[in-house]
Amino acid sequence: MTASAPITQDVHTIPRKLPASDKINLVGLSRDKLREVLIEHGTTEKQAKMRVNQIWQWVYQWGVRDFSEMTNLAKAYRADLAEKFTVDIPEVITRQVSEDGTRKYLVRIAGGHEVEVVYIPEEDRGTLCISSQVGCTLTCSFCHTGTQKLVRNLTAGEIIGQVMVARDDLDEWPTPGTRNTDAPRLLSNIVLMGMGEPLYNFENVRDAMKIAMDPEGIQLSRRRITLSTSGVVPEIARTAEEIGCQLAVSFHATTDDVRDQLVPINKRWNIQELLASLRAYPKVSNSERITFEYVMLKGVNDSDADAHRLVELIRGIPAKINLIPFNEWPGSPYERSSNNRIRAFSEIVYQAGYASPVRKPRGEDIMAACGQLKSATERARKSRKQIQAEAGLGDT
Repeated sequence: MTASAPITQDVHTIPRKLPASDKINLVGLSRDKLREVLIEHGTTEKQAKMRVNQIWQWVYQWGVRDFSEMTNLAKAYRADLAEKFTVDIPEVITRQVSEDGTRKYLVRIAGGHEVEVVYIPEEDRGTLCISSQVGCTLTCSFCHTGTQKLVRNLTAGEIIGQVMVARDDLDEWPTPGTRNTDAPRLLSNIVLMGMGEPLYNFENVRDAMKIAMDPEGIQLSRRRITLSTSGVVPEIARTAEEIGCQLAVSFHATTDDVRDQLVPINKRWNIQELLASLRAYPKVSNSERITFEYVMLKGVNDSDADAHRLVELIRGIPAKINLIPFNEWPGSPYERSSNNRIRAFSEIVYQAGYASPVRKPRGEDIMAACGQLKSATERARKSRKQIQAEAGLGDT
């Protein structure tokens, strides 16, 4: 059940401000594109490469957004940059902190749209869950986020901007002139598991993650970035080749009939087609394992027979099974499997030779847990019947 305890830490709202500007936002531009726009606006080709490196380091390594503070650039050049360009990231509207330390940010992007970003602190890491679309087109029936209709893709700047928002809040930018050290980082991992299907916004996701991995910028290893897909088969090989990050798959069922209901994209690319694409992925990307995400739904996909089918289906794929206790939301048509049922399922998977950790629900008291993300403007409570109708379930 969703926790009902009050939020124990701060919740505050930042005043709305959407300054109009015709300036070009440099956040999210690739190195090549940044070089191109600098040349188009007066930087000489001879100086462009050096200027790109300098600006890149200020923005992505040190988090500086005021051109006047970029002190290794000539004063006149800084003034020229300020007239033509801007360094803007999503605007934080609300910030909530859960009893367990999870932080959820509601951020506003261009057009007044809003998405949610979640930071999850753990003993050995700090994981940021970011969104790739406003809303979602997949309508997975167990997912609250999926009941919000797709509005648009996020730009690369809006995606990497979520990382920058969190680093601001965590006060984790190195002092200008210094480099990141090997000391543990508060934001050490990124998971593309927020709103949207990342592989339906491939180019923007790719460009944003290349910025996150850049050795002169945020400097995250590709092994610390996990992209979660519901199974957009044609883009899986491309993900390995062009991003090379870790891959997670929202699997959730062991038969096509059940997966068709839980994850409707299965009607387009079924389980066998999905598994065929995954078998090639570790070889291309040199990833250690595919993570199979499996939400535990009482009486739907949690039987011993499901567990045995699961291990047979994935045999031969380097994998771990991430079991996710269902995070209930207002009007949800499903219930969480019991702890005993989850343990029994996990044991079968483990005995077959696969790691089967049970994900600890985080941030439930602020609706920040897996599958609960949904824009605040869309979070008005609806009747159970309305929720089921949106999920395409009818009466259950």
